[in-house]
Amino acid sequence: MRPSRRGTATGAATSAAGAALLDLEDPRRAGRSALTNSIAPVAGMAAGVLVSTLLVRFVPAPTVTVYIVLAVLFAAQAVAVTFTAETARPHAGALRSLRPELAVPPSARRALLAAGTGVVAIWALGGFYSSLGPALVHLVDPGASQAAGGMVFFTLTAAAALTVWALRRTAPHTAVTGGSLAVVPAAALTLSGLHGAGLAAVHGGAALAGIAFGAVSQGAIRMTLASLDERDRAATLAAYYVLSHLSMSLPAIAAGAATQHFGLRTAAHAYATAAALLVVAAAAALAVSRGRAAHRAHNDLP
Repeated sequence: MRPSRRGTATGAATSAAGAALLDLEDPRRAGRSALTNSIAPVAGMAAGVLVSTLLVRFVPAPTVTVYIVLAVLFAAQAVAVTFTAETARPHAGALRSLRPELAVPPSARRALLAAGTGVVAIWALGGFYSSLGPALVHLVDPGASQAAGGMVFFTLTAAAALTVWALRRTAPHTAVTGGSLAVVPAAALTLSGLHGAGLAAVHGGAALAGIAFGAVSQGAIRMTLASLDERDRAATLAAYYVLSHLSMSLPAIAAGAATQHFGLRTAAHAYATAAALLVVAAAAALAVSRGRAAHRAHNDLP
């Protein structure tokens, strides 16, 4: 399957599955769907990196075997989906319903705007580790194995998944603010690997970036979905995923081009600096948002 088709399939499945999870949520266990929407992407990426690394290390013809494994998993998922309750009501206009729709209602717009800069920063940082992480590992340690190059992104995604779970009861605004601020030391620790600190610093920076990723992503989803009506959930969640995936892919492409022209060391420093500036702006936007919310709440008092 071509990369563009894989991307289309991933985008369609992610937003549809996320919306279905929200529709099927048990009212007695409120918040489980938002938690799943936060933890599933990073847990899936962590599992994918780990399994792919093991296949490369221990299985013959790994570039073929990995697709066989994925085909079996997708077939099992397709069977499972046929037994899942439909959450959308059938109505006329099937073709029209396939038209892409992005909408953020006013009740969620303020939250997404406040958290959006942090979302861009952490997904962009994730894109850096996923695309250029292996090259960064080999720049720091030319003798490192292929597995070591792949495991740096596993470190990030595994830390993100654990953080989503650990902070599931933390106030979303606090999670997004704290996660945004954690990007700065994460970037600094990763860059220190280029200045003599070695691979331990690169993996430590990746782990700290994963903590930031998990905190911001789950907090932003909870903030955005908190006040939504059922009919607005799918389009709003799709808008969130469009923002996050563009933030992961476009800066990574730019970083790859910069690496070709200026070298990986220069590109890494520029990327980390840009991410740090974004999270400082995100923290400021969140502080302003919280101040305005407190002011409105004070004015609403009798």
